[in-house]
Amino acid sequence: MGSTTQMALSGQKVTILGAGVAGLTAALALSRHGAQVTVLEQANAISEVGAGLQISPNGVAVLRALGLAEDLAWRSQRARAVVLRSHRSGSEVLRLDLDQYGAGLPFYLVHRHDLISILADAVRSAGIKVRLLQKAAKVDPGPQPVVHLANGAQCTADLVIGADGLHSKAREALNGAYTPFFTGQVAWRATVPNTLDLGPEAQVFMGPKRHLVAYPLRDGSRVNLVAVQERREWAAEGWNHRDDPDNLRRAFSMFGGAAAGLLQQAGEVSLWGLFRHPVAETWHQGRVAILGDAAHPTLPFMAQGANMALEDAWVLGESLAAADSIGDGLAAYQAARRDRAARVIGAANGNAWKYHLRAPLAWPAHQILKLGSRIAPQKLAGQFDWIYRHDVTGPA
Repeated sequence: MGSTTQMALSGQKVTILGAGVAGLTAALALSRHGAQVTVLEQANAISEVGAGLQISPNGVAVLRALGLAEDLAWRSQRARAVVLRSHRSGSEVLRLDLDQYGAGLPFYLVHRHDLISILADAVRSAGIKVRLLQKAAKVDPGPQPVVHLANGAQCTADLVIGADGLHSKAREALNGAYTPFFTGQVAWRATVPNTLDLGPEAQVFMGPKRHLVAYPLRDGSRVNLVAVQERREWAAEGWNHRDDPDNLRRAFSMFGGAAAGLLQQAGEVSLWGLFRHPVAETWHQGRVAILGDAAHPTLPFMAQGANMALEDAWVLGESLAAADSIGDGLAAYQAARRDRAARVIGAANGNAWKYHLRAPLAWPAHQILKLGSRIAPQKLAGQFDWIYRHDVTGPA
């Protein structure tokens, strides 16, 4: 590390709000450059709701650079393909061979809890402090930022990083309040036993105004389900809202084949509304910055939420380490990240309709996909190279 690293980060006291993927990765990225990091988490334990995540090569690159790639491989399923299927019969429409496409770059299917555990273990090994039951109520940015906690206490630091998710107090301090837009879509999430012996592939069952994604987790004994439906009825945002599994089965009653078998086994499901959030205009002010969902919440249709958080955290650490001052480092971080985050989120916003086609459009669209997969499979797979092959840890 050069002298600029010593000037910008070494010995700086950094407080990170949130012990999710973004917060824990940022703690590791900043600590490796000499920062004294404390993570504040509002829950009573480091844990994570939800179930499956898809970690694409751009996210794997960050975990590899942090020395955690082997841990990820041990606790994940390596995805071999993405398979698009018809909803009624489950017949294959398109198969993207990830081994062939990836050229050695792995895609992993991991339980969210396992990824959090990997990051949390690394944080503890690095001697980074994590304080639980510390809920932020307000953040005052400035040359000496202050975090006001819900219990009335205050925390000061040389740098405050908001990794506090959708309802970020740090984002609000930098950008003001805003109202997200309900997309007219809701999503159910569940995990079920893998009694159908599904292999390490991401299966997408495409139907009218809805689709179902299924892939195995951990040792392959469980399957993660995410079911998205277009509907007018509003649903609250967040993953903790329980719903009757029969509501899920009724909404997808026209799905047959393997999809029907998977849905029949759903015993406990969560339901949440899908909302569009604007990418924050301001990612830093004074000595406060934001990253991950606090800066750019994304819809799940490109499976990039966790991957963007991993990228953000790495770039934040490297930008600060390479700068002559904290201010210069934060400016470089936003300049490096905002346009890419906006482009990825735009791709996610525009992707859902492709899975929700109705007659008479569905059949010809599926035939075009089948033909394209035979004639030019690399072209189909490579349309998102700019996302998956992007490596923030490599040479600029």
